[in-house]
Amino acid sequence: MKSLDPLEFNQYIVNQAREVIIDYNLIKPKDKVAVGLSGGKDSVLTLYLLADLVDELDFELVAVSIDEGISGYRGEGINVARIIASKLDVELVEGSFKKEFGYTLDEITDLYQSACIPCGVFRRYLLNKISNELGADKLATGHNLDDEIQSFLMSFSKADFRRFSKFGPKLDRIHPKLVPRIKPLWKIPEKDVGIWAVMNGIDVHFAECPYSNTSLRAKVKNYLNQLESERHGTKISILKSFSKTFNFQKKEIIVGQCKQCGEASSLNICKACEMVEDIKNRLK
Repeated sequence: MKSLDPLEFNQYIVNQAREVIIDYNLIKPKDKVAVGLSGGKDSVLTLYLLADLVDELDFELVAVSIDEGISGYRGEGINVARIIASKLDVELVEGSFKKEFGYTLDEITDLYQSACIPCGVFRRYLLNKISNELGADKLATGHNLDDEIQSFLMSFSKADFRRFSKFGPKLDRIHPKLVPRIKPLWKIPEKDVGIWAVMNGIDVHFAECPYSNTSLRAKVKNYLNQLESERHGTKISILKSFSKTFNFQKKEIIVGQCKQCGEASSLNICKACEMVEDIKNRLK
């Protein structure tokens, strides 16, 4: 088996990200870009790549970390995020489920079929709220090629066609308080992200979330990895197929503000506020 050349591999990673950023116009001059930084390999690579492109593309960079409150897991990730942000001289702003909603994820996980349900709602809410308060024009996440395919197959299997418009490397701003998300790693396989971290000796948090095995995503991930091991190139072929086949016209979404918290919501009460009330009732 031919050994990888570190310089060539690193250039491949940079080229893949730069190609997506430029081809899809993810970042404009003078933009302020917030990176969702968990300390894991994907978010760390995203921050490294964007930090390297700041001068070339003329934008401002900041990082946001969220402490969900997962004992024995999240603390290490947050610590890595602090170290990486400091090393790259990027401001890091931290938020937490406990401070914002009154509960850690550990305290409420037994209330739901999967811990991913409340975690997803609260993380999206808090990442957007903090990014918006920072004046960010874009929120960059570490979603890689594998993540995108997994999400698409999950929605496809549930016939949730409404979510198809949310796929792709970027979203449009549909409300002043909703920060558009961008995915610089959209074409980079998860395995390559891991190789990048190990090859360059980057200190990242490799541990899997202890709750991840309860999700549908974990099962879809294992299935796709098996397919890829049997036929290399399957994942990128699936992504290309999705991009060509499912080109749905985006419907106009009317977004207002939550009557309780004031954040953007398509409902009178946003999902996060609704979930907090649900949790209070269940814990009575």
